Amino acid sequence: LALKSDGTVWAWGGNWAGQLGDGSHWNRKTPVQVRDISDVTAIASRHVHCLALKSDGTVWAWGGNEYGQLGDGTTTNKSTPVQVNDISEVTAVACGDEHSLVLKSDGTVWAWGANWDGQLGDGTNTNRNTPAQVNGISDIVAIAAGWSYNLALKSDGTVWAWGKNDYGQLGDGTTTNRNTPIQVSNISNV
Repeated sequence: LALKSDGTVWAWGGNWAGQLGDGSHWNRKTPVQVRDISDVTAIASRHVHCLALKSDGTVWAWGGNEYGQLGDGTTTNKSTPVQVNDISEVTAVACGDEHSLVLKSDGTVWAWGANWDGQLGDGTNTNRNTPAQVNGISDIVAIAAGWSYNLALKSDGTVWAWGKNDYGQLGDGTTTNRNTPIQVSNISNV
C-alpha cells in the first residue's frame, strides 16, 4: 500500500479479500489506484485489510472483514473503501492482523474487529464491528498495532499496552493477556 503526495492511495499484491481496493479480486503485480478515495493523509495495512485517514478526520477501510475489522457494522469483505461508522476527528490509524485502531484528536483511542486476546482494550473479549473506546487511557499522542496487541504513548512519556502477551510483548513482566491497557514497566521519557 502506498500514499502519494496528491492524497491518492495505490496498492499491489494479493487481493483475495479485496484488500487492493480497486473493486476486483485480481492479484496485481503493479500498483493500481484504490477506488473512490482521495485527500488521504495516512494509511495502514496488515494481513488482509487496510485503513485510510482522510484530511477531514474520517477513516475509510477495505479488504477482509471476517471479524468486523472494517468498522462498517458488517462482517462482509469490501473491495472498495467504506467509511468506518461513528468515528471522526481521527489523527492516526493502525492495523493489527484482524483488528483496527485509531487515535482521536482528544487523545482517546478507539478499536474494533477481533478481540479474542483483549486487543480492543474495552474490558471484554467480544469482537466488535464498529468502534469502541479503549478503557482507562487518555492523553495519547501515538499508537501502534501488532498481532493481537497494541501500544499507546501518553503525553507524559509512558507507554501502555494491551491484548496478547504470550511472549511478554506487553512489557508488564508477565505473559498474561490484558483486555484493558496496562503500563509498560521500567520505561519512561519515550
